Amino acid sequence: MLKQGLELKQTQKLSPLQIQTIKLIELPIQELEQRIRKEIEENPVLDEEQPSEKETDEAPREVSLSDYKEDDSIPSYRLRSDNYNSRDERPQYSTFSVKESFTQSLQEQLGYRNLTEHQYAVASFIIGSLDDDGYLRRSLDSIVDDLSFRANVETDEEEVQQMLSIIQEFDPAGVGARDLRECLLLQIRHFKKTPEVVNAIKILTNHFNEFTNKHFQKIMNRMNLTEAELKAAMGKILKLNPSPGGQIDDTYTDQAQQIIPDFLLEYRDGELRLSMPRFSVPELRVNKKYADLLMEAANSSEREKKEAAAFVKKKLDSAKWFVEAIKQRHNTLSSTMQAIVDYQREYFIDGDETNLKPMVLKDIAEKTGFDISTISRVVNSKYIETHFGIYSLKYFFSEGLENQDGEEVSTRELKKALLECVDNENKRKPLTDDELVEQMTAKGYKVARRTIAKYRDQLGIPKARLRKEL
Repeated sequence: MLKQGLELKQTQKLSPLQIQTIKLIELPIQELEQRIRKEIEENPVLDEEQPSEKETDEAPREVSLSDYKEDDSIPSYRLRSDNYNSRDERPQYSTFSVKESFTQSLQEQLGYRNLTEHQYAVASFIIGSLDDDGYLRRSLDSIVDDLSFRANVETDEEEVQQMLSIIQEFDPAGVGARDLRECLLLQIRHFKKTPEVVNAIKILTNHFNEFTNKHFQKIMNRMNLTEAELKAAMGKILKLNPSPGGQIDDTYTDQAQQIIPDFLLEYRDGELRLSMPRFSVPELRVNKKYADLLMEAANSSEREKKEAAAFVKKKLDSAKWFVEAIKQRHNTLSSTMQAIVDYQREYFIDGDETNLKPMVLKDIAEKTGFDISTISRVVNSKYIETHFGIYSLKYFFSEGLENQDGEEVSTRELKKALLECVDNENKRKPLTDDELVEQMTAKGYKVARRTIAKYRDQLGIPKARLRKEL
């Protein structure tokens, strides 16, 4: 049986300005610059050229669309945006800069080898197959197949192995290894063959599992070593680099892209002063040619000019929403960061982690009046430069637990206390998780064993057995 009736529903639809603002808030400063340039390229109404000398003598021209006869609903639009000015002096701030490309360094070393064109192609492909840390984690047969299908180079596993052996002689030592054991052996083979180096090579070759699991007594028994001899050999191994590719930044990877702080916080004369660098953000204005076209078309009855005016109006609306969205982004980011600085004032004065209060997104949402989702977008991928370093905004957020006095402390403070316990332990007999609970309790922190295990994992601290040293 069919039923017919009316149902009233309340729905919320985001305006083009709101959608534009949400998208821009998520972007860090580098991506914002790219987004602005893309908008300028795609929207002919927007222009970033500076006014000519003649124009600068006059007041900025205002274009009032409400004067047009064609459509009274067309909103007025200001000719210039005063949110950013590319003529402002650019503030100085730090960035994480990049060095020579890891891949470029290896390719340059390859060029010094006396290889045929075919061999060079194979070796070059292997270099391109290395991971960021310098390891080759692909099988030789898959490289043979890829060389055939992708590079039209016919080869076999024997030749790939020969070229890999050549690459494994390059700097940094250990590059081209298939696993950690091979990486360490590639490095230590260059050492002078002293007794401790010979023992280290035997440990890596024959007792690698015992070495990684720190079963020192088993190694001493099987190799007939004294504790002093094992300690000397271990000292050689621990000086090796498990991630050779990390010595050279790779210009072509995301990890090596420059990080430009979105905020700058200075502490002067007892005051915290927050600012937002305006790096490479161009001044936006309406292109005069299109403004004149719309003005002319609005007073014309010709159909073609009316259609042109409709196109320009659409682009003008889009430009207005875009510039306004940039303003709202600036205001939202500024308000949010200021709220964070106010909330964590004691911490931002000297950077002492013990002064970092528990803080979640909801706390800042309540202070600013923004939605939690908006705060989340602001925090994501944003950085601030302070007088004690550059930090991701996510760093300042942490949950809290109560100490024995009933005061709430941040999880970051708890982790710092846990790290101190581990740093000060007897490495010959590391503290178990239960013993760490006792140590933390003695410091005044109420934490369960499972909490200790969770924080230990988050800090990258191994279990007690794996922290054991001679």
